[in-house]
Amino acid sequence: MPRLPVAILGATGAVGQKFVALLAEHPWFEIVQLSASADRVGRRYGDVVRWRETTPLPPELARIVMTEAVPTGAARLAFSALDAAVAREVEPAFARAGALVVSNASAFRMAADVPLLIPEVNADHLALLDTQRRVRGWSGGIIANPNCSTAILITALAPLHRAFGVRRLTVATLQAASGAGYPGVPSLDLLDNVIPWIGGEEEKLAEETRKLLGTLEETVVRAAPITASVMVHRVPVTDGHMVSASVEFQTAPSVDDALQALRAFRGSERVAGLPTSPLPPIEVEMRDDRPQTRLDRDRGMGMAVTVGRVRPCPVGHLRFTALGHNLVRGAAGAAVQNAELLVAAGYA
Repeated sequence: MPRLPVAILGATGAVGQKFVALLAEHPWFEIVQLSASADRVGRRYGDVVRWRETTPLPPELARIVMTEAVPTGAARLAFSALDAAVAREVEPAFARAGALVVSNASAFRMAADVPLLIPEVNADHLALLDTQRRVRGWSGGIIANPNCSTAILITALAPLHRAFGVRRLTVATLQAASGAGYPGVPSLDLLDNVIPWIGGEEEKLAEETRKLLGTLEETVVRAAPITASVMVHRVPVTDGHMVSASVEFQTAPSVDDALQALRAFRGSERVAGLPTSPLPPIEVEMRDDRPQTRLDRDRGMGMAVTVGRVRPCPVGHLRFTALGHNLVRGAAGAAVQNAELLVAAGYA
């Protein structure tokens, strides 16, 4: 089919660059607009971006002239890597102009009429887009992917919640430097160090968990009644967020039952057929010392979540460790997969 024209908003940052790399040869999408801050408008992308991806920047994309983050009518889909404060103004402008905004920003994640999506987990929540359009009078719309650490945790947790019902959750994250964007945390703050605070992160992970695992009831999502205690840490690795969790369930599973649920987890047939969907979305690792960030973050082209160390817990029922690539499954790759779902569901 003809490729759909798309814009990338905030194209020079870490997530924006990952969007460019993932979409450069995407079979469904074609980049026609790149935007960034006002001082870069009118200049070629290749002249202003400090490219940090391992694949070369394609010359045809390097020649694109940067624009303001305003709708031009050229793009039917807009991928947003904007800061939340900017996204609150820019994303609705694109939606009003008829574009579908697939957002990595936190600005609208918790809005009642905005789908917060992990396609394998809650693709049915996409129906909120119809309510959003009707209530707000938009011909376009906004959908969001979750916070990077939330995406990794919930991909691992969803099959266990479906089978056994999560009641309480204690989570500690070890989050990569790239999660702070580029240039991010100063090197002298992070080298030889761990920082036990990331602004707003603990609250996001707890709130988004309840929405993602909630139940769609007509035009609203009924939040899952899960109590979550969250602790977050910035650690000196480049890419890859690790999450360790202790979980209390409504029905206590055995380790074997939990492993079976994790291994069997798949999205719907529609979701499994999307170009960016990993098969399987969860890779279970039985070696005692895995997952490891450097060795496992790129599984499934960065879209798979690796789960290991599934064992009994003396506080909850089970504990486990999950790992995923924060810029792919946790950010740009998640948004690309959400955009593919929009197309497959007939919204774009």
